[in-house]
Amino acid sequence: MIVIGSYISPYVRKVLACMELKGLDYAVDPITPFFGNDEFSRLSPLRRIPVLIDGDLVLNDSSVICAYLDEAYPDRPLLPSTPADRARARWLEEYADSRLGDLFIWGLFYQRFVHPLVWGEPGDEERVQRTLANDVPVTLDYLEEQLPADGFLFGELGLADIALASFFRNAGYVGFTVDAARWPSTARFVDAVLSQPVLEKLARLEDVQRNSTISGRRQALKDAGATLTEQTWGVREPRRGMKRL
Repeated sequence: MIVIGSYISPYVRKVLACMELKGLDYAVDPITPFFGNDEFSRLSPLRRIPVLIDGDLVLNDSSVICAYLDEAYPDRPLLPSTPADRARARWLEEYADSRLGDLFIWGLFYQRFVHPLVWGEPGDEERVQRTLANDVPVTLDYLEEQLPADGFLFGELGLADIALASFFRNAGYVGFTVDAARWPSTARFVDAVLSQPVLEKLARLEDVQRNSTISGRRQALKDAGATLTEQTWGVREPRRGMKRL
């Protein structure tokens, strides 16, 4: 299978971590949507990542992709066994993709990392401060009520755990950490999930991508042992527009 999308994207990370849990083989084209070519636009009409290619099947949206993986490759289920727990897991995945994506990606990570790197200009620091002061505390108050004091959400590591914790890694890349005194369950949970082997493996490749130039990242990732696609759906110059990272 092929996954188009940057290792640093929380949505791509979610898909790759689930594929790792299931022991599936895959190759990655580590582009961000800003650098997608016309063929990328055909494969992903909303110009978002990740894109999954499995034979003749092309899928968009990380939640759709993970649902497909769980049905097509049922070994090592990603969701809990009961209908009620599965519904709650799906809700927490949606909450992560929507609310945490808006805050930690567009409110923090994009402003402090992506915008300067891609466009060569500073991000919106006013939005960063507003996000940190007003929006993040309310969100973490909610999560503190939802997350367990020990272990994972539904027994073994699953989709909901990965979806939630993934955004905190991107927030950490731009200096945000959870105040463990104020939100102890959230801080413990995030650390527990991100320290799992499948996510630590991906973190090593993320570090390579974060610390390499845009033009040199494919070679740097190959040198680090990443399995990459032979072709790329990327171009040299970025295109402006709103895309999911």
